Amino acid sequence: REPEKRIESIDTLIEETSALALVGTREIGLRVRLKLDPQADRVFVDKVQIQQVLLNLMRNAIEAMEGSPERVLTVATSRRPDRSVMVEVADTGSGIAPEMAGQLFQPFATTKTYGMGIGLAISRTIVEGHDGRIWAEPAPGGGASFRFTLPAVVSEEPGDVG
Repeated sequence: REPEKRIESIDTLIEETSALALVGTREIGLRVRLKLDPQADRVFVDKVQIQQVLLNLMRNAIEAMEGSPERVLTVATSRRPDRSVMVEVADTGSGIAPEMAGQLFQPFATTKTYGMGIGLAISRTIVEGHDGRIWAEPAPGGGASFRFTLPAVVSEEPGDVG
C-alpha cells in the first residue's frame, strides 16, 4: 500500500516495536541496549511500515544470536549530515555469511530453516519508499549491523522534511 506519512517519534516507534519483538526472549538471556539520539527523534514516515522494518530486523537479530554465548541487541539512532536519521539494529550473533552478503535484500534469499526470505526484501522496499536506503555490514566485535535511513524532520512546519 502507499505510505501514509506523518511526523513521528522514531524513539517511540523503536520502544513500541521492541516490546513486541522481545516477547518470549527473557529466558534466553538477551540484553537490549537502546542508544537513542534526542537530536534524531523526529522523522516523516508511515508508522506501521517502519515498525514492520524494525520488527523484522530485531527478530532476525534475535534469531541470529540463538547459539551465541553473549546475546546483546543494540538499537541506535543518529542524525546524519545529509539531514536524515540513521537507525541501526546490531547483534552479537554469528554475522553475515560471505555467500549471503551480496543477496541479503533479494527475495527468497535465506539461510533459515523456517523462513521465506522475503523480510529483508520487503524492508528494503519500505525504506526506499521513504526515500531512504538500507544496508548491512559486520558489527564491530562480531555479529551484524543493519542500518537504514529515513527523512528527518527539521521543524514542525509543513515542508520541513530532510
